[in-house]
Amino acid sequence: MRSDSINITQINKETTLKQPGDAYAVCWIKNEVEGIEIDRVLYKNVSNSIFFLDPQYQWKIFKKDASTSSGYVLYLSNEVLNNPILSKLHINRIRLFNSGEIPLFKLSPGIEKRTQAILEMIDELLGTHLNHKDDAILSLLNTFFVYCDGQCNIKSVVSNNNSKTNVVYKFKKLVDKHIDKQHEVADYAELLNLSPKYLNECVKEVLGVSSKSIIKEQLLMRSRHALKFSDKTIKEISFELGFSSPDYFSYFFKTHAGITPSALRKS
Repeated sequence: MRSDSINITQINKETTLKQPGDAYAVCWIKNEVEGIEIDRVLYKNVSNSIFFLDPQYQWKIFKKDASTSSGYVLYLSNEVLNNPILSKLHINRIRLFNSGEIPLFKLSPGIEKRTQAILEMIDELLGTHLNHKDDAILSLLNTFFVYCDGQCNIKSVVSNNNSKTNVVYKFKKLVDKHIDKQHEVADYAELLNLSPKYLNECVKEVLGVSSKSIIKEQLLMRSRHALKFSDKTIKEISFELGFSSPDYFSYFFKTHAGITPSALRKS
């Protein structure tokens, strides 16, 4: 892999400009950003987002101050995007960059921490001369794209007026905050002052899945993490996640994960 195939830079200036060249840009915008201007159109409210920008676009990012980093811009060449490791993903170059629209992903709360860790490791590796560095970077990129393509994120296109996307993003934030107490779509619809029918319509249109499936996926993610990375008993995990009993938790997990909680722990 050529030395100029991948480049990464932090968003730590008041204005971050597109670098010259024909590389694709992946902009992970964390926070403290006023907006991103793409072909002279300014888009605001873009914190906690990932933009995938074709070389044809001219763009720049404006942030409020230069005292902290507000994310990363990752530049990828065709050579990297055509690598067999990445081409196997659903979120490949053709789908991602050549759709005629600007793909935007709103990251689910919690996912941004993993995203930051991956990009920090890529940044660190690019500055080393370690053996098998290229393989490690490609593996990290693969993981990064898998997270981007996760159902927990909102797949959309850049827009200044997408009310249904905003509804879904608020819904996802509420699920992340209240999943240990509320498992029903009606609970979240009430918090959003919407009808369950309209909430499900928004989620279906933006994500292509039902509102209930988002709640189930979040429960499964929390369950897997607790089972694999904590010493809590299955009973403790079930009650912490808001299940009425350990038996119901085990039934839910086996039904949707295809394996019992105890079997997952042993795997």
